[in-house]
Amino acid sequence: MYVSTYQAQAHKTAAYPPDSAVMYTALGLAGEAGEVANKVKKAIRDDGGIVTPARRAEILGELGDVLWYVAELCTALDANLAVVAQQNITKLRDRQQRGVIQGNGDKR
Repeated sequence: MYVSTYQAQAHKTAAYPPDSAVMYTALGLAGEAGEVANKVKKAIRDDGGIVTPARRAEILGELGDVLWYVAELCTALDANLAVVAQQNITKLRDRQQRGVIQGNGDKR
């Protein structure tokens, strides 16, 4: 599936007040990212640091929710998810070519 197709289909399932779309989706994204981290934490606590098949399925389910919120936040900001993804790859390739893929700061 293309990410632009995903974005359009995801938006058809959106059910939140349109006047608070940016805030709602940004907070939802933070919450879902926390759920991913929590599932990974439980792999450390409960599974000796091993990602079991069941835990993997849980993490992937949460990542799907993260993707939904990313797509919806893009929609709320009138941005195309495919363009955002391409811009990110361009930025990362540039950093890699300049030898600053590691390190700190947005403006590397």
